[in-house]
Amino acid sequence: MQDAAGTAGARVNSEMDSLVRAAQRGDQDAFEQLVRAYDQSVLRLAMNLLRSPEDARDVYQEAFLRVYRNLHTFRFDCSFHTWLYRIVTNICLDQLRKRKVRKEEPAVVETSEGAIDRTEGFEEVSAAANPERVTWNRQLGQRIGDALEELTPRERMVFELRHYQGLRLRNIGEILGTSEEAAKNCFFRATQKMRTMLGDLV
Repeated sequence: MQDAAGTAGARVNSEMDSLVRAAQRGDQDAFEQLVRAYDQSVLRLAMNLLRSPEDARDVYQEAFLRVYRNLHTFRFDCSFHTWLYRIVTNICLDQLRKRKVRKEEPAVVETSEGAIDRTEGFEEVSAAANPERVTWNRQLGQRIGDALEELTPRERMVFELRHYQGLRLRNIGEILGTSEEAAKNCFFRATQKMRTMLGDLV
């Protein structure tokens, strides 16, 4: 017997499947509902991975353009969420690999909304109330961001999906087109590198 969470999850998946099927039939409103359901998570994932609002917006637009063009090929052999994230991560991996080849340093971005703030797990404190804490949080975010830049594109992707998106390794394997074991090994390597580079913070 399914628990309440499992039942709720199945209901959400069923609703999403209905929207996808309607969008596949050409229902523009259904497609727009799909975009609204995932637009923030797609943009946040792209920003966290690329640390550039401009690049993230490009990924966002390209991802949903690909979804629109290829939705008819979706066969429900995985969840729509997994299929969408597969598209987003492939585009982001391409961007990260191009950076590695060109040895470009991505712009360090600070936004008032904290869309790419790696310290969002810490208690938010206003600058007026505790400026030292705010400065420390910003420096910590920079340290973590710099450490992430040292990971390979795939390691960074797996670390992001597991640590910040909270996805299971099996789902990450599905998204990246690999096995759960391969995703686990990649996450282990990424975690070890992060611990080495952030040794005084973890």
